[in-house]
Parts: sequence; C-alpha cells; structure tokens
Amino acid sequence: MVCRELPKHQRDLAVERYQSGGYKRISKALDIPWNTVKTVIIKWRKYGTTDSLPRTGHPSKMYEKTRRKPVREASKRPTATLKELQVCLASTGCVLHVTTISCILHMNGLWGRVARRKPFLTMKNIQSRLKFAKTNIKSPKRLWENVL
Repeated sequence: MVCRELPKHQRDLAVERYQSGGYKRISKALDIPWNTVKTVIIKWRKYGTTDSLPRTGHPSKMYEKTRRKPVREASKRPTATLKELQVCLASTGCVLHVTTISCILHMNGLWGRVARRKPFLTMKNIQSRLKFAKTNIKSPKRLWENVL
C-alpha cells in the first residue's frame, strides 16, 4: 500500500464509528487498513484531535532566496572553491558555513567545489623526474658531435 495521509473527514469518520465497532469493522467499511484505523484512534485518544500534528525536525534557518545565492555564484564561476564562494557570499551579507554551501550545491547537482587535497606530483616524484632528466638527456653539444 502506498504511504499517504488520510483526509481529515476519513479520520473523523473512523473516530465516529469507533464508538460502535472494532478496528476491523471500521477498516472494511472505510476500505483502509485496520492498522491505520488503530493509529488514528490511538492519536485521537492521546491528543483529543484528528488534525495533522506538526512533525519532527528543525525548521530551516535559510530562506529560499538565500539558498539560491550560492547556486548562482557557483554557476557563474565553476572553478571557484567553497572558501572563495564563502568569502564572496559574506561580502553580499549572506554568511554561510562551508559545509552548508557544499550541501546546497550538491542538492542542486553542482559538484567538485573542493580543492584537491593531494597534489598531482609528490616531491619525491618531482625529484626523481629531474634526476632522470639530468642523467639521460644528452647535452646539445654531444648531439651535434654524433650527427657530424
């Protein structure tokens, strides 16, 4: 069964019929699962209402307008890092944490705003390449001697 909220009139009907019969009888009459009827009745007993109660979760601190700013900035400058976006947004008066900016961008399908943690070449790799270049590449003078 698809999870959906029962309309208010159906919940009221279930409470009215509860006075005369059990859960199974009500569920057959209203064509809803008996467990749903049971949940409605338990809620009615506990809170005295069949209205939808507020759900858990912290309300958002940001307005939709504030949420669009980082997305707009990241679209303008796709190579900008999160720190750069944070500084740019702070100058416009929108103070956000780096992880908040990252979450907002990810929700909108924009990825890759984190600077590389590891360089392409390590120092050891660079030194070994230089050593190889010095030992294996012939000087131009030697090249001309072999040609002539």
